[in-house]
Amino acid sequence: MRSTPRLRYLEDSMPLPVSPVRLTGHDLVLREWEEADLPAMVELFDEPDIADRTPLASPFDLDAARQYLEMIHRTRVEGQRLHLAITVDGHKPLGEVLLNLSRGTMGYGVGTPHRGQRLAVRAGRLLTDYAHQVLQLPRVLLEIEADNAPSISVAQALDFRPTNDESEQVEGKARTFVLHVWAHDVPACPGDH
Repeated sequence: MRSTPRLRYLEDSMPLPVSPVRLTGHDLVLREWEEADLPAMVELFDEPDIADRTPLASPFDLDAARQYLEMIHRTRVEGQRLHLAITVDGHKPLGEVLLNLSRGTMGYGVGTPHRGQRLAVRAGRLLTDYAHQVLQLPRVLLEIEADNAPSISVAQALDFRPTNDESEQVEGKARTFVLHVWAHDVPACPGDH
């Protein structure tokens, strides 16, 4: 079980802006989820590997999508979490990237038909930069299972590094799994020692 205390990010970071967050760059538009996205959420999140690796409901139907969207809106208003749809055009969601400010953790998921386009890497880079530069988080964390090679590849491409923090053992969905902690720190300014 994890014993290393996490930083208290809600106390140390800037609050989320009141207006909707929209990030652009790397040929992507990251935007907040909307009611009209419910069918796309079902299409993206109702698949076995997402069910296996995330706490999302399975099967992920329209009712599950509505509940998920309600949680997204509630935690956004509370300033705890930011969930962004990954799009190339500002409209059709291809996946999701999220930031949990209470833990300083980022997560990502891309729908099966949209994989192989480096969407998670590009979206992760945008959100990591936003976390450091705008929200002033000193460190962004990923928690990844040791056998999740695609997620580890994304972490490495984003210049996250494994930490010495103890791994977290999690109970869920009829299995126990261990999450290893990866970190990305604010880059040092030239001349800092």
